[in-house]
Amino acid sequence: MGAEKSSERKVVYIGLPDLEPERLVEIGEIAQETIIDRVFEDLTKSEVKDFEVTTRINRGKTLDLEIEVYLEVPIFVRTDVGNLIDEAIDMAYRAVEQRLWEIAHEGEGKA
Repeated sequence: MGAEKSSERKVVYIGLPDLEPERLVEIGEIAQETIIDRVFEDLTKSEVKDFEVTTRINRGKTLDLEIEVYLEVPIFVRTDVGNLIDEAIDMAYRAVEQRLWEIAHEGEGKA
């Protein structure tokens, strides 16, 4: 069982400065780690046959983050994989958005 979520698009204006490549890697890692953590809250490693998380960041006039998740579990595992993936992706986008807000406002209030 696998699922990919790409049908929903949300645009959030944050007002980011130009991000260094290291920051872009950090953003991708935050998304991946959030998804992995969420999946393994519900499943054990032995319940997962195949699991892949891919993030792509495109920086143009906007910062576009694409997340793809593939999760395969044995038939005896009683988990709604689609719902789990959707929830994990939503959590990842929220975590990334929070970090981007923090980056955008770094240095504010400092003299």
